[in-house]
Amino acid sequence: MSVRIRDFQASDFDRLWQIDQECFPPGISYSRPELKAYMRRRGSFTLVAESEAGPSTATFAHDEVSAAIKGFIVAYGGVTGHIITIDVIAPARRSRLGSQLLAAAEDRLRSMGSRAVSLETAVDNQAAIAFYKRHGYSVVGTRPRYYSNGVDALVMRKRLSEAR
Repeated sequence: MSVRIRDFQASDFDRLWQIDQECFPPGISYSRPELKAYMRRRGSFTLVAESEAGPSTATFAHDEVSAAIKGFIVAYGGVTGHIITIDVIAPARRSRLGSQLLAAAEDRLRSMGSRAVSLETAVDNQAAIAFYKRHGYSVVGTRPRYYSNGVDALVMRKRLSEAR
C-alpha cells in the first residue's frame, strides 16, 4: 500500500474520530471532546496516512478524501514525548502503515528535542504490545484501571537517541 504521511487538517477530524471508534472498544476509544483535547494540547501533533492513489482535496469531495485516510497518530513532545494513540483501519493493517506512522512520529519527536517516548496500551492488547516491542519499546510499568472500562494499561518506553 502506497501512502503519504501528512500533517492533520481540521477537515480530517470526523474521519479520524470514526477510525478511532473502529479501532478500539468503548472505554478505550476516545470521545470527540477527548480526541480534540489531545490533538489541541500544547506541543501535540497529529500525522495522517492517506492513500497516495487517493483523491486530492482540491479536486474531490470531502467524503472521498476521508475515504483515502487509512490511519493516524497523535503525539506530543517534551523531554519524554508521548504517543497518545495510533490508529490504522483494519484493511490497512499488516501493510507496515502503523510502522510508518510510528517512525514519522518518532522522527518529529526527535526534531522537537525529545530524548525518549512513552505510551500506554491495554494489558490485553497483545497485538499492540508485540508491535511496540518490535519497534524497540519496553514495558516499564503498569497503570491500574487506566481505561474507563477498568482495564489496566502497560506503560511502554523507548529511548529515541538509539537507532530504530
